[in-house]
Amino acid sequence: MTVLKKENGYELLYQITHEMLSSDRSLSERLEHVLGHLAGHGMERGIIAIHDPARDEISIELSHGLSASQRRRGRYRPGEGVVGRVLEAGEPLFISRIGDEPLFLDRTGSRTELDWSTIGFVCVPIAATSATGKNVIGTLSVDRAWQSNTSLEDDVRLLTVIAMLIGDAVKNYRDYHEEVLSLRREYERLEKREQEPLRPERMIGTHRSLVEVFDLIEQAAPTDATVLLRGESGTGKELVARALHDASHRKDKVFVSVNCAALPEQLVASELFGHVRGAYTGAEQARKGRFELADGGTLFLDEIGEVSPTIQVKLLRVLQEGELDRLGDEKTRRVNVRVIAATNANLETAIGEGDFREDLYYRLNVFPIYLPPLRERKTDVTLLVDHFIEKYAKNHGRNVTRISTPAIELLTSYHWPGNVRELENCIARAVLLAQDGVVRAHHLPPTLQTGGSSGTTQSGSLEEMMATYEREILVEAMKNAGGNQAGAARALSTTPRILSYRLKKHGLQTQFQSPP
Repeated sequence: MTVLKKENGYELLYQITHEMLSSDRSLSERLEHVLGHLAGHGMERGIIAIHDPARDEISIELSHGLSASQRRRGRYRPGEGVVGRVLEAGEPLFISRIGDEPLFLDRTGSRTELDWSTIGFVCVPIAATSATGKNVIGTLSVDRAWQSNTSLEDDVRLLTVIAMLIGDAVKNYRDYHEEVLSLRREYERLEKREQEPLRPERMIGTHRSLVEVFDLIEQAAPTDATVLLRGESGTGKELVARALHDASHRKDKVFVSVNCAALPEQLVASELFGHVRGAYTGAEQARKGRFELADGGTLFLDEIGEVSPTIQVKLLRVLQEGELDRLGDEKTRRVNVRVIAATNANLETAIGEGDFREDLYYRLNVFPIYLPPLRERKTDVTLLVDHFIEKYAKNHGRNVTRISTPAIELLTSYHWPGNVRELENCIARAVLLAQDGVVRAHHLPPTLQTGGSSGTTQSGSLEEMMATYEREILVEAMKNAGGNQAGAARALSTTPRILSYRLKKHGLQTQFQSPP
């Protein structure tokens, strides 16, 4: 059983105080790290729930160890369940065994497969100071492994202090309440549009910058305005282009995509505008270009910054006049095409260097949409990981259901130069490597586990690497067994004596103490 000793409690309080008072992260990121620290000290499924006065409803804003769907289910009225009681009374409440307490509702459904006789629950109020005094704005709650000799009163005192730090942080952010309402509106938007094309399937997240992208898609989709998608490779520009088409009045027409950088320069004009028979060597028959193929629909021009000056002139004509000439043809053809362009290049710099036409830039930049890189919305990494694990476990017939804490820490500390595409490929690989239903740190690519890019150090001798792996296995087994050494030994097919020796070897015997 995980026991939080007094000295460990001091260490935890120091970590969280430093995080809340000294970190330069955003408030949401700091609170995410607070929940991570709690999980590292045996306080599982940490939840920060906030009360919305307009709806008179309490809902989960941040959590650790819950999936996106579980988090959305966590809604309560004041006075309803343990969370509602704590919010209404403004007093902490702890339950030794959740199976014995009818007030415990488990709205999230995150404990359905667990033994409720071994789980304790602690919930404390979060209060913020206003002109009218202290107001309870939400709750902080955690699960605790429970045995007959467990006392949760120390946890209550510790969490009360942490909740005070959270409340003080919230009062220093005037826009926090607006941020909370914005997040809640986005949760409702995701539930409402789960099957609609306006929100691309793989564009998952609740960060404000991504919510702004969804709003811009909604505004631009019904129009015929030319859209310029800006952002790094892997941020989902083609997904946005398809969403814009699928939500437009052209949705029943064709969507044509072309990567301008992937076409040989000598074939770009033919690919985009078509040619007649004999226009060049090998042109044995007339052929429509992409603009004609997309007539009535949408043409997505990816990597528009890579086209040559000659092609830029032809593009400008199509955008201005809706007219084009096939190669080798004197006949002018008219097309009705909505153009969506995308680039990861700095077009303004290219204009200054004479590589991109300024007049074409203004024709393309009618409705710009910037797609944020993944490193600017780190709080969405966990949601994306859950989605990709579920997706690739199903696709490959693998029984993989979750990811270990050390692995998620590596993922959230990495800077993701390849953005969501890189994360998806990383999880797809990890799901294939996972053997026991859990994605672990060593299943992730070496780029995440070494060097300054990840902020971690995984180098060392074979013995050191094996010791690290063994320690992770021991910690995971003891957590799953609720700190019971006999149960962990059975799960690892070893004896309690050998397990006790291994725990002592890695300095874990005080963190995981067997009950008497």
